[in-house]
Amino acid sequence: MAERTTYLLVDGENIDATLGVSLLQRRPQPEERPRWNKVLAFAEQAWQQPVKGLFFLAVPGELPASFVQALIAIGYRPVPLRGEGKVVDIAIQRTAEALVARDADVMLVSHDSDFAPQMELLSEAGERRIGVIGFGEFLANSLREVPGMELFDLEYDVAAFNSRLPRVRIIAIDEFDPLEFI
Repeated sequence: MAERTTYLLVDGENIDATLGVSLLQRRPQPEERPRWNKVLAFAEQAWQQPVKGLFFLAVPGELPASFVQALIAIGYRPVPLRGEGKVVDIAIQRTAEALVARDADVMLVSHDSDFAPQMELLSEAGERRIGVIGFGEFLANSLREVPGMELFDLEYDVAAFNSRLPRVRIIAIDEFDPLEFI
């Protein structure tokens, strides 16, 4: 019997846009972007099983060879896409729908409500874990409401950044550390 797998579906454009537009209000510098190897390692550690990382990216021109090679080197399978419309969203939706027939768990890296129907299908299709990684304050409510959805914060749970981001979030009193503020 094959070992159970987690499929990590990464919408890198969504994470980059949320980071740039909503948090930094400017284009993120390379050192401000997530350490994608940490996201892969977190997924494996969180659910204690092998992870297949699929990193979806829209490629309007030439393939960003250095980025693609870096993704391959850290263990992702890049999925470069070209076409009309939201090609990354379409590809992730199709992949999630195809995974309904697999005995596997799925972790999505995005904030996008466009994926809620597919995550709901995965939730209803038998015994599996589903989760979403992103910035908690920007996560679509429709993703939060999917039954069984586990929520992971990209900065606080995954520790995907090498420096602190300028975030304002509601803090559970049990997690409050006054040293972060003084």
